[in-house]
Amino acid sequence: MGEASKKKEIFTYEAPWEIYGMSWSVRPDKRFRIAVGSFIEEYSNKVQIIQLNENKGQFQETAIFDHPYPTTKIMWIPDKVGTQKDLLATTGDYLRLWEVQSGASSSNSSVAMKKLLNNNKNSEFCAPLTSFDWNDTDPSIIGTSSIDTTCTIWNIETGQAKTQLIAHDKEVYDIAFACGTEVFASVGADGSVRLFDLRSLEHSTIIYESSTPPDAPPLLRLAWNKQDTNYLATFMMDNTSVVILDIRVPSLPVAELQGHEQSVNAIAWAPHSHCHICSAGDDAHALIWDLQALPRAIEDPILAYKAMGEINQLQWSASQPDWVAIGFGQQMQILRV
Repeated sequence: MGEASKKKEIFTYEAPWEIYGMSWSVRPDKRFRIAVGSFIEEYSNKVQIIQLNENKGQFQETAIFDHPYPTTKIMWIPDKVGTQKDLLATTGDYLRLWEVQSGASSSNSSVAMKKLLNNNKNSEFCAPLTSFDWNDTDPSIIGTSSIDTTCTIWNIETGQAKTQLIAHDKEVYDIAFACGTEVFASVGADGSVRLFDLRSLEHSTIIYESSTPPDAPPLLRLAWNKQDTNYLATFMMDNTSVVILDIRVPSLPVAELQGHEQSVNAIAWAPHSHCHICSAGDDAHALIWDLQALPRAIEDPILAYKAMGEINQLQWSASQPDWVAIGFGQQMQILRV
């Protein structure tokens, strides 16, 4: 342990409102920078950018901007080198791109909306977007999922939809790219996980169903193991277990992680390890699991953290893989793992 054990393991930030969206910046020059979105039950919501002052051990707001409706997801551009524009994307009623410009001091930045992407040109009405994912390999590509059963793949440089496809029989709740540009998966209210390839969109593969349709419970979230893209994780609505899938063995889960006492709300794979995943839920627990023993059953998590409330957000930092962020109520905590 030695020196490392003296370092603080937890930092807490109290937001002025309930936190919903959350995302770690991946830029090397912006350590411990996180965007958090509000959950206020009205049109006018906020996104705040906060940064840990490592000397003081406190988070400071560096920018805040207005956002229509709560963000269903926030994500920084996956630019690990830090050479591209400092962009942030959000979904809610539309997909929006924001550019962050750092001020003279590190504590003040300005944020301007760069693009609003809308594929429904014929009407003012838009079906809300439930989630999105930013393509790691080609940051000009973002995929969005919607309650209107579609997924849309956008070229954010042109602001145009490359393709829009009916992905599910009911609402689509999440979308995730594998490593590489072409393959993505989605989950939704029909209880299925579907696999797509941008090179042949006329076919999709159902790799898992939560039960027999039409009574299959909805699948809410989906996470792709970026270190071993044979593995995906998902979970059902109002369910205490996390389902681990191996896409080479469709339809049967390779594992079910059963450590939560109440519904699971969020999952995140370790960005630096092929066998670790974190789950969090209504029981206020964040659990880290080691899947190295697969296909043998995984009985217990290797690490458990108890928060002060139901955890609805969980993000594992890609640029600082020792740190996980969780959101519950008006608090965000980062935990050294």
